[in-house]
Amino acid sequence: MKYRVIHLSPPQLLVAVFAFFIMVGMALLKLPISTTEPITWLEALFTTTSAMTVTGLAVVDTGSVYTVFGQIVVMCLIQLGGLGIMSFAVLIVMMLGKKIGFKERLLLQQSLNQTSVGGVIMLVRYLFIFSLLVEGIGMTFLATQWVPRYGWSEGLFYSLFHSVSAFNNAGFGLWPDNMMRFVGNPVITFTLSFLFIIGGVGFTVLVDAWKSRTFKKLSLHSKIMILGTLLINVVATIVIFVLEYNNPGTLGPLSLGDKGLASYFQAVTPRTAGFNTLDYGEMESPTLFFTVLLMFIGAGSASTGGGIKLTTFLMILLAVGAFLRDKKEVKIFRRSIDQSVILKSLAISTLSVLLVVGSLFILTISEKGADFLTLLFEVVSAFGTVGLSMNFSPELSTVGKWIIIFVMFAGKMGPLTLAYSLSRPGKEKIRYPKEDILTG
Repeated sequence: MKYRVIHLSPPQLLVAVFAFFIMVGMALLKLPISTTEPITWLEALFTTTSAMTVTGLAVVDTGSVYTVFGQIVVMCLIQLGGLGIMSFAVLIVMMLGKKIGFKERLLLQQSLNQTSVGGVIMLVRYLFIFSLLVEGIGMTFLATQWVPRYGWSEGLFYSLFHSVSAFNNAGFGLWPDNMMRFVGNPVITFTLSFLFIIGGVGFTVLVDAWKSRTFKKLSLHSKIMILGTLLINVVATIVIFVLEYNNPGTLGPLSLGDKGLASYFQAVTPRTAGFNTLDYGEMESPTLFFTVLLMFIGAGSASTGGGIKLTTFLMILLAVGAFLRDKKEVKIFRRSIDQSVILKSLAISTLSVLLVVGSLFILTISEKGADFLTLLFEVVSAFGTVGLSMNFSPELSTVGKWIIIFVMFAGKMGPLTLAYSLSRPGKEKIRYPKEDILTG
């Protein structure tokens, strides 16, 4: 009897392995030892998908419905999804003393969103060392606040869980109000924001910064990411501070210092982090719409975050600027951007918009009576693997839950990766004459 061997491309294999671990996590969360009360298979699938895609959306309360064992499962899935399944696989192979083949390097390249195969093994080594170090530092700072309050065992576990969740931009919290009870705590605010900003900048940038030491020696990608991150965080902080200043449900009752602290946290958390110290259900509509834009843009390439990525957004802006100035090339920092990068940015953005709009259209049918902005917020939060919610996730219908699960998965994998895994690209053998068409 002959068995047919199925050959999968790197994108297809990446999607398949990711889906497999989601199924394993779902089975583990359905064990009686994982929950304090019975949950459905769909609720378990929603949680594991949210954890593996480092999103943070939840249809049941993670801190009360799941036991310590269940929470450890969620934490392991967050770490696995954030750092990458292929990265863990390569680490195990290296520990066994075996060589890493070219196919494995291709998978790593796809998983870490790198432009070339060269240097991916070294990147994985730096990635693990740096991740464990940063998570350990974050856990130590959080422990100074939570060990005195909750005791050694519970305080240390809370610190470890939230350090892993923050660095991987997951946004899972073990309290029903997430971080709202710590809105005026600068240690917790700055520790968590440091973790998810570092995780969201991208491993490539971090390694480059470590090697270069000076801004001038950084690669073009690193320069754009660092300056873009600083600019968008400062602008977002000011916008949220102004829009929510007198809102009695958010910044209104806080002191001036706490208002600034909360505005900063809510400005940086939509970059796929998912933690919140203010109630999004009480925010003004302009703030919510502005947050949707931040979530859609997302974090950096080769990071633990999602969204279309900040560099993608900036490339489109630069391309539009070049077109308006009638320039043939897109230039920045005395460097020209290749046309293929611009086309890829346009493809990612277009597919992302289609995914969000299509999912939103279905939700407007399945979630009758729900506010449109609430549905838009939920879909973009899922796509950007952010995890912020206007307290609507538990109210999703069965169809709504399936839609959000798919959007979270697609957002983590990336629209192009999913497209490549479903398509069968072939070389063009025929060239046709060019002809202009009218646009605009």
